[in-house]
Amino acid sequence: MIQETFSHTMDIYHYLVAGIDPRLKSYPLMQSPISMSAILLCYLFFVLYLGPRFMAKRKPFQLKEAMIVYNFMLVVLSIYIVYEFLMSGWATTYTWRCDAIDTSNSPQALRMVQVAWLFWFSKIIELMDTIFFVLRKKHGQITFLHIFHHSFMPWTWWWGVSYAPGGMGSFHAMVNSTVHIIMYFYYGLAAAGPRFQKFLWWKKYMTAIQLTQFVLVSLHATQYYFMDRCDYQFPLVIHLVWMYGTFFFVLFSNFWFQAYVKGKRLPKQDVKQCQNGTAVYANGKLHENGNGINHVADATTTTSNGSAHHENGSAYLGKMKKA
Repeated sequence: MIQETFSHTMDIYHYLVAGIDPRLKSYPLMQSPISMSAILLCYLFFVLYLGPRFMAKRKPFQLKEAMIVYNFMLVVLSIYIVYEFLMSGWATTYTWRCDAIDTSNSPQALRMVQVAWLFWFSKIIELMDTIFFVLRKKHGQITFLHIFHHSFMPWTWWWGVSYAPGGMGSFHAMVNSTVHIIMYFYYGLAAAGPRFQKFLWWKKYMTAIQLTQFVLVSLHATQYYFMDRCDYQFPLVIHLVWMYGTFFFVLFSNFWFQAYVKGKRLPKQDVKQCQNGTAVYANGKLHENGNGINHVADATTTTSNGSAHHENGSAYLGKMKKA
């Protein structure tokens, strides 16, 4: 019985691998899902178990320079990905409605295959978001939403790229990369130090930007269900994209409500300050480098290491007490 089950499982595995787009066989980590899955399992093991144990008796690492380079590198990469998506079809031949996958070996089709893979690979690079949290001992930022988003998306997109590199299913990849240009630019400035804080007035709009992306993705996928006919080759991808956009919209909306409406992610004294219209200092949890989902409510000053910049607030309070 066990042998038959194993044999049947291997048959399914070989069937799935055989269906991978042959144009992707030469790309790194695209020969089978094993390597990709192993990377994600190692990521989960490190951020949930090994990393916290390793850092338990150590001081947080100061990674200011590394974070600046990392964030602005992802800004450049995201700009390139968006440009390539546009030139591969979205700004040239696509209708923005029912766009089939070009399965030929034309230069434009191969260009779309390349950028689809590059988008997926950027999700592997972004696993560093959580590793920075662990090494800097920002455990409060390693939430279920953060880890689920970072592990679930690269795993599912591997299959999407393997079977459907292009067409209307790639819309959400282009939108996501556009959002990441804004997001990692913000984090790069935040990591650069207090002198750049005056340019970060738009922090409170970060979650709203991400909510907008999920609305756009879901709406674009929804039109598929109202078309009389669509020749897109993998309808399953559209169904998954729609569920993805809707599911994450609900999760991010809940974060928005808890953080910005109810203020539950703020210490009590900071909530009172926020309600009184004064600046909020969130005990070292402002402007963290991550995926735009782990921020406390509207704050005005931070440092590059994510610690609150009180501007000699203690001395000022002492003077006020004397007065």
